[in-house]
Amino acid sequence: MALHPDFPTDPHAVLDPSVRWFPADEALREVAANRLTPPLVAELRKKVQAFRDSGYEGASETSRALLHWWFVEEHLIAPHDGPSFRFKYYFAQREAIETIVWLTDVAKVQDPADLLRYDATGEVSRKMFDEDWRRYMVKMATGSGKTKVLSLVLAWSFFSKTYEADSPLARNFLVIAPNIIVLDRIRKDFEGLTIFFQDPVLPENGFRGRNWRDDFQLTLHVQDDVRVRQPTGNIFLTNIHRVYDGADVEATAEDEDTMDYFFGKRPTGATNDSKVDLGEVVRDIDELAVLNDEAHHVHDKKLAWFKSIQDIHNQLVQKGGVLSLQVDVTATPKHENGAIFAQTVSDYPLVEAIAQDVVKHPVLPDAASRDKLEEHQTTRFTDRYADFLELGVLEWRKAAAEHAKARKKAILFVMTNDTKNCDEVAAWLERHNPDLADAVLTIHTKKTGEVSEASSGKAADELADLRRQANGIDRADSPFKAIVSVLMLKEGWDVKNVTTIVGLRAYSGKNKVLPEQTLGRGLRKMYGGGLEERVSVVGTPDFMEFIEGIQQDGVELERSAMGTGTPPAAPLVVEVDTEDESKDIDALDIEMPVLAPRYRREYHNLGDLDPATVPIHPVTYQRFSAEEQREIVFKDMATGGVTHTTRLDGAGVADHRRVLAWFTQRLLTDLRLVSGFDVLYGKVKAVVRDRLFGGTIDLEDPNTPRNLSEPAATKSLLDAMTKGINELTVQESGDAEIRDTIKLRTTRPFMVKSQDFVAAKKSVFNRTIGDSGLELRFAEWLDGCADVASFAKVYLAVPFTLDYVKADGDLSTYRPDFFVKLTDGKRYVVETKGLEDVDVAPKMARLKQWCEDVGHASPPWEVGFVYVDEDGFDEHRPKSFAGLVEGFREFQD
Repeated sequence: MALHPDFPTDPHAVLDPSVRWFPADEALREVAANRLTPPLVAELRKKVQAFRDSGYEGASETSRALLHWWFVEEHLIAPHDGPSFRFKYYFAQREAIETIVWLTDVAKVQDPADLLRYDATGEVSRKMFDEDWRRYMVKMATGSGKTKVLSLVLAWSFFSKTYEADSPLARNFLVIAPNIIVLDRIRKDFEGLTIFFQDPVLPENGFRGRNWRDDFQLTLHVQDDVRVRQPTGNIFLTNIHRVYDGADVEATAEDEDTMDYFFGKRPTGATNDSKVDLGEVVRDIDELAVLNDEAHHVHDKKLAWFKSIQDIHNQLVQKGGVLSLQVDVTATPKHENGAIFAQTVSDYPLVEAIAQDVVKHPVLPDAASRDKLEEHQTTRFTDRYADFLELGVLEWRKAAAEHAKARKKAILFVMTNDTKNCDEVAAWLERHNPDLADAVLTIHTKKTGEVSEASSGKAADELADLRRQANGIDRADSPFKAIVSVLMLKEGWDVKNVTTIVGLRAYSGKNKVLPEQTLGRGLRKMYGGGLEERVSVVGTPDFMEFIEGIQQDGVELERSAMGTGTPPAAPLVVEVDTEDESKDIDALDIEMPVLAPRYRREYHNLGDLDPATVPIHPVTYQRFSAEEQREIVFKDMATGGVTHTTRLDGAGVADHRRVLAWFTQRLLTDLRLVSGFDVLYGKVKAVVRDRLFGGTIDLEDPNTPRNLSEPAATKSLLDAMTKGINELTVQESGDAEIRDTIKLRTTRPFMVKSQDFVAAKKSVFNRTIGDSGLELRFAEWLDGCADVASFAKVYLAVPFTLDYVKADGDLSTYRPDFFVKLTDGKRYVVETKGLEDVDVAPKMARLKQWCEDVGHASPPWEVGFVYVDEDGFDEHRPKSFAGLVEGFREFQD
């Protein structure tokens, strides 16, 4: 049941259906794969792959624009409190929304009967679907970004209903959370529409001719704080019990919120009161979509959860409408018997999420470590399980020491079987471990995993405070380092810093809990990027047997030696090596000057661009048939893949304005121009009309948009405009002012994935991590050079980059590979390279210029540079750094 050998480790890579995981040996893929995945998913993956490859053919114009914006355009995010970075959605998120769009726009699914045609097993029947409306289940592993999918679905529904006359979707949304913890998390994302603007959910105004951001007018209503002032554009964020029809639902002690059970029904008021009947409000509007987070608990028509949504649909039917859409997201869409929900249309299983480092890797004790654990025969709970608790604390302590170097807190999570033992374990942890004194948070839960109001006897304000403490335990200002809980905490407790789980209870089928739900509390990652992180899992034999049940879902559990003298289950820490007493950090430190940027982009110059002087290579203007004119195909110049296709209906006429707008927006995005659409649009229009085709053409001619979609015309136009804009806007300041200096010894510790490294004697850092084998070989060589006093890899954590003009004229930055300080005090910047690319020469020219600039600065710095190519270094490795300087190219020209 291992993953396919070609399964990619990049979570952004497009996954071919032929390499997706399924629960059988790879030899059975041809005959069994369709039957061993969720019944609808196997066929839908193939349909959606073809849909994607076609440039989203058949989808509405709005859907195509949004999908292209989200997954084809590049997005540079510039947060207020950190450096800019390129943002990409995970493929799991992409596939989920693509599937929903395809089912709605192309397959025209209206109800469960329409989904049956995609059953690959022949075993799905209409009776497996309780609902009568359009409903899709998205299965995504814990920590893979389900809320981001909901944000995309919401924006797609809103804009489709706004821009498409015949859209079946809605502009009002009931966003359902199963509990207060999940609601608070979603509220942070949706309040002020934060997630829609922080993530690239909303296209820029002008993209494909629409004012997306101006038109995205939505009001968030949380729980009963509802003030509906407009018939559309409302987000109702609530727990499901708020929309129960009170006449049909009786409150019980097992409700997600027990306030009605213990204190009676709430009074209701008008819609402008602070407390209102939200159920009545949502039943009174004319269009609605339901977005349901952590939704595995609502797939039972006997439950009030389902009946409430069904009642909303029936109310809409009586008014001549329907519930437009319901999208449920969860990691575990399974019935009590283990069968997956038939509505599942997209699946990103935990085994794939672990393989792509989207979540942490669970690590269990190996056999030798387990053999050392004994369950003692005594009635006292903590004495019986003392070995397991001690091992858990030891593993947590080792992980905590490593993560502390990166200023991260590690959390220990212990699960017990009842409230009495929960309190006993908490007291034991604080009594036996000074570093956990006054640092253990105790939480009693109901059998559902919710914070228990009844058993704890706590008042409402105490419960709210308890939830805040549990949610904020990752924070540096939280005093807590461990949580002890009965059972586990419910989905939605999305703390990222759990490094160790200790299970002191057994599970059985009647608990209605799955291994992934239990592990899910520790799967969310602490660090971004593709860093491999781990969570250690320790527990009783019964608990471990339960956890190992996750292997039936393809997860290959790692087993490692645990206990005293074993390494922590944590990524590698790169830090200034103050623990090595043989190193003189002052002597090994390297100080370098930081200059003001030499190049800048002058945005106001865009208006000076003369279309008549743009250096363009003309292409031939072709004549197409009426049928060919209806298909406008745009292809990516780098990959040759279709980015989008515009297909006109029989009466349609190609609109060159939208095509020109696409080119304009593409240029603004590629060149990272923050404004200027209106100015640039006019320049693009003039170049297309008068120069691209070797003379003046008629823009209104139906042949024009079709000609602009040809690869030769697209490349010629984009290349010419890019070069012309760069020549005009990229300006050299000539400024060589030293703004600051950096010292390597001040670099903050950071984590990297487990990999080969060099433990160099002459580096201020404890480890030298290489981006290539050449860098590691070069580091070892530097460490052995007699004339090298110290050296260091220039990591991302080192605030040193050089601005330069790329070969295509665009403005960019780059980070050289090494700093070197010689025994005579001279400093060098070294660039190593395996295969050369077109930007090597301009990078080296900029480095040479930088060295000259610091040499003429006040005070002057003597810094040289060397370019080391792999073939030359491996063939003619010199015996000293002086020999390297003498024998290797320095790009003097």
